[in-house]
Amino acid sequence: MVKRLITPAVCQFLLAMLLTAIWLPAQAQSQSQQLTVEPDRTRLYEGEVLTLTVKGSMEIDINLGNLFDFDMSSLPKPDIEKVEPDFEILAQNQQYSIRTVNSQMVGEITWTYQLAPKSTGELTIPSLTFKEAVSAPVTIEVVDGSPPDQASPGRDSFIELSADKDEVYVQEQLILTVRLFFRGNLIRGELSEPTHPHVIIESLGRQQEFSRYRDGVRYRVVERRYAIFPQRAGTLKLPAIRFEGQARDASGNLRFLRDSEELFEVPVKDVPAQFSGETWLPATGVALEESGLPPSLEVATGENMTREIKLTAAGLPGEALPPLPDAVPNGLRSYPEEPERQTETTPAGLTSSLTQSVALVPVEPGQMTLPAIRIVWWDTEADQERVATIPQKTLTVKDPSTAAATPSPQNDQGNAGPEPDVSSTESTASPASDRTRLWQWLALLLGILWAGTLMAWWWSGKNRKSTPAQTDNRDEDAAFDRLITAARDGAAVTPELVVEWANLHVPGHGFRSASEVVNHFDDETLAAELRRLQARLFAPGHENDSWDGQPLARALEQARRHRRMETSADLPPLYPKGLS
Repeated sequence: MVKRLITPAVCQFLLAMLLTAIWLPAQAQSQSQQLTVEPDRTRLYEGEVLTLTVKGSMEIDINLGNLFDFDMSSLPKPDIEKVEPDFEILAQNQQYSIRTVNSQMVGEITWTYQLAPKSTGELTIPSLTFKEAVSAPVTIEVVDGSPPDQASPGRDSFIELSADKDEVYVQEQLILTVRLFFRGNLIRGELSEPTHPHVIIESLGRQQEFSRYRDGVRYRVVERRYAIFPQRAGTLKLPAIRFEGQARDASGNLRFLRDSEELFEVPVKDVPAQFSGETWLPATGVALEESGLPPSLEVATGENMTREIKLTAAGLPGEALPPLPDAVPNGLRSYPEEPERQTETTPAGLTSSLTQSVALVPVEPGQMTLPAIRIVWWDTEADQERVATIPQKTLTVKDPSTAAATPSPQNDQGNAGPEPDVSSTESTASPASDRTRLWQWLALLLGILWAGTLMAWWWSGKNRKSTPAQTDNRDEDAAFDRLITAARDGAAVTPELVVEWANLHVPGHGFRSASEVVNHFDDETLAAELRRLQARLFAPGHENDSWDGQPLARALEQARRHRRMETSADLPPLYPKGLS
């Protein structure tokens, strides 16, 4: 009897083992060549971010020799760059896992990409390739506009744009406010700036950060303000403001934020036909101010004045302000400085100013009229033309030497005086005699005091040693040497040096101008030479005149000697008569 060694159950077990041995290598081979592409959604709105997950596997060679040197990041990646024509790759990361299939190490890799669509419509993620595996293409629908629940609790971020006006004139200020609303802890964020080829855009200070509630949800807000000045008439359409960033929610999950918003179209009107100015100035306020001229408007020839004119405008940058007129009458020389422009940021926008300083020197006597200054501008709030004005002013220029030589008018009693009133003369006789007796008593008292002073001086002279008075004239000598050198050279500082020397030479007088010095010395030669020097320095047409400073130097030396002789003559004698 033959014993059966292989039962039906054993046969089934051996068959299963054989099939498994055949199936596992084939399954490992198929998994090593598999590549799948899975988007988190196939329909999204413009500005939203798509999360694309790509999974693949491959055989890897890991043994005890390279176990610690094996670098997972060196593994190949799928050709994700194929999506760039329609999508922007914002971020990517990958995860790896390893398992053993039929004594072979198989690595399973998962790539996660954040994709932002570049346009609306049906976009295609093409077939991706990894090793020998190829994925199937995927179609994504991108809808124009924003989700209807933009400010709902499900929205992590959004942008709001607003303008202070619905329409503006060309070059008029339009204030644009950009607000970014987001929630969570923002890790990274980029908010674009407004741009336009035909618009001047100025930032209005630093961005503000605060919190605000929308539909019961608390958002953090970043606010930026801009002053926009369109340079062409027509319709202003700014490119969309875009935001891209990353934030972590309350659970610590990382979320990608991407939003965009466009401002409504703003009509830009051309310059009104009724505007009569030379420079178009659309503003909310324009003002002109003036300072520096003497209140009496009376000056002397050669006297320096600094006139300052300031133009301010609200709602315009400093570069838009026109230059101020610089016309002056004949006989008045002007030396304008470089104009100073400033632009400041205020809550209402930009405020600018233009300051012009001009040195004015009258070189001829007479009446000189400074013309009026008119700046025509357009009031954008009242929508009408206005004019900022500085009225004309007439300067009275006097020649100091002529004014000093002219005698003061007196009444000629012999020719034009009225006949005296006898009754009034008689009525005033008694007060006149009283005043005469008062003066007589005062003269007697002063005589007694003078005699006592002379006696005291003579008595004290007997007991004191004679010490000659020493006067330190070094400062006066140095000032006079500088004056003579400047006079001979015809320097512009000569009038100033005349005043400096005269105050040292005649202390206590307090001269303030060269004309006061000339009047004090009463020297016609000195006055004539100083006038000739001032004409050469300031009068038009005399700039190239030759200069001989010797006559002026001699006149100054003569005035100095004459003053010293007068001072010596005024001293009392050493031994007065009757006291020797």
